[in-house]
Amino acid sequence: MTKADGEQMGIVTALVRATFLVDAVYADSAREYGLTQQQGQLLCVLMPRSYGMGELGEVLGLAKSSLSGLVDRTARRGLVRRETDARDNRAVRVELTPEGSRLADEFYAETCRRIERLPSGLADAEREILADLLSRLVRDNEVPPVFMVLNSDQG
Repeated sequence: MTKADGEQMGIVTALVRATFLVDAVYADSAREYGLTQQQGQLLCVLMPRSYGMGELGEVLGLAKSSLSGLVDRTARRGLVRRETDARDNRAVRVELTPEGSRLADEFYAETCRRIERLPSGLADAEREILADLLSRLVRDNEVPPVFMVLNSDQG
């Protein structure tokens, strides 16, 4: 029996391949919405609230110059804007524009639908176990909230 036929993979192989699988779905979804994968990530991060540039760089894991370029390109498309921080007028916050919010909602919903289908071959109990194990992995490694939690994301 080959690995393609169902042989058990080790944890490293399974996690790396799962990452590639989710990244591919995310990239395909972004492309269909006329976004780069990084722009899609930026829009999803900004959905619940605005962020300061430093904080946004930490969440996205980007250097200051890379983040500035990403925000610039996304702002030129009219999807995000920079605003002076009301508490510190030297600081800048990044937020979605109305058009960015609309696109983010659509992109997010479609990406969720696609990712939700990935474990469709698992029984409900298996999906719950997978969600619990992945949740613990994310919490234990203090992964920043780069994607909102859905209420329907329980099953």
